Amino acid sequence: MLGNFTFHNPTKLHFGDKALDKLGDELKNYGPVVMLVYGGGSIKRNGIYDLVIAELERAGKQVVELSGVMPNPTIEKVLEGAHLAREREVDFILGVGGGSTIDYCKAVAGSAHYDGDPWEYYFKNWQPMTCRWIPVGCVLTMAGTGSEMDSCSVISSHSENRKLFYNFRNPDFAILNPRFTFTVPKYQMVAGIYDIMSHILEQYLSGTDDNTSDYIAEGLMRSLIVSSRKALVNPEDYEARSNIMWTATWALNTLIDRGKATDWMVHMLGQAVAAFTDATHGHTLAAVSGAYYRLLLDKSADAVAKFKRLAVTVWNVCPDGKDDAAVALEGLETMEKWMRELGLAMNITDCGAKPDQIEGMADACPICQGGYHILTRDEVVAVLKASL
Repeated sequence: MLGNFTFHNPTKLHFGDKALDKLGDELKNYGPVVMLVYGGGSIKRNGIYDLVIAELERAGKQVVELSGVMPNPTIEKVLEGAHLAREREVDFILGVGGGSTIDYCKAVAGSAHYDGDPWEYYFKNWQPMTCRWIPVGCVLTMAGTGSEMDSCSVISSHSENRKLFYNFRNPDFAILNPRFTFTVPKYQMVAGIYDIMSHILEQYLSGTDDNTSDYIAEGLMRSLIVSSRKALVNPEDYEARSNIMWTATWALNTLIDRGKATDWMVHMLGQAVAAFTDATHGHTLAAVSGAYYRLLLDKSADAVAKFKRLAVTVWNVCPDGKDDAAVALEGLETMEKWMRELGLAMNITDCGAKPDQIEGMADACPICQGGYHILTRDEVVAVLKASL
C-alpha cells in the first residue's frame, strides 16, 4: 500500500429501523431555527415527513420549510435556499431525502453567508470556504450517492450546461433507516445501486500496488450484487435494503480511496450528459461505462490486469484457458448483463441525449488524471459517440 494519507470522517451515523429515535438527541446540539429541506413531496405521501416534524416539534424547534429540491439541483435553487436561510437566521439545516437533497443542503449551508456568486467562487473556481457555515444533518431516504457521509455537493447550471461539484463539509450526523428506502420507485432504486457500483469502481480501477482498499472494494461490490438482486425481487427485503444502504455509505466516505490514485472519468462523462439532458445520475453513469471501459482495455495493460482481477474476484469469471484480455472482457460483459438485469439505461440516447449535443458534452466534461489512461478531448467525443 503506497502513499501517505490522513483518514478522518466527522459524520456520526445512526443506522437501523429505530435510527430516527436519535434525531431528538442530535437536535439538542443546535439553535432554535431549523430549515427542513426536501424534494417533491414523496416524504409527505409515505409518512416520513410527519415522523420528522414530530421530532422537530418535540425538540421545540422553529421550522422553516424549503421544498422542491430537484433530482439535479440547480444553482438558482441554491440561491433561493441561501437567501431564505440568511433571511430567517437559520441555525441548522436538516435534509430529508436522497443525495440530491443532501448535496443541496451543503451548498446552501456554504452559500448563505457568502456575499458573492457561489457558482463562480465554489463550483467553477474551487476557492476556499471562509464564510460562516450552517451545520447540516440528514435523514436519508434513498441509497446511492453516499452524500450522507462525505463533503461533496453536485450542482447544475442549465444556462451553462454544466454539472459541477465542490467539497464543502460533511453532515454532522446522518439518520439511516433502510425502511425509508422501501417506497423508492424501481427506476430510482436501480440508479442508486449503479451509482454505488460506479463509486467503488472509480476508486478500484486505478493503481498497480497491493492495496488493502482494493480488497475492501471487492467485498463491497460482491455484497452489492447479491443485495441488488434480492431487492429487485422484493423491494421490502429489509436485509437487502440495509446492506445496499450501508454499502453506499462506505463506497464514498473516503475509506477506499486512501493511499491510491482514483479515476472519476465515468462520473465526469455521466455528469456532462446530465448537464444537457437532466437525466437521472445513476442511469447516465451506466450509459457511458461500457464505452469508456472498453477504451481502457484497448489502451492500458494495467487496466487489463485490474479488469481481469475484477472479473475473477467479483464476477466469478473462470480464467482457465483464456488470456488476460479475454477474461477482462468477459468480466465487463458479465457486469453489463447484471446492469441489464437491473433495467439500467445502457446508452445515452435512452437518457435523452442527441448526436448534435456530443461536442457540447465534450466541452462540459473535465479530464481526470488518476486513471489508467488520460483521455484526450477526441477520445471523450469517441466515448460519447460510442455510448449513443
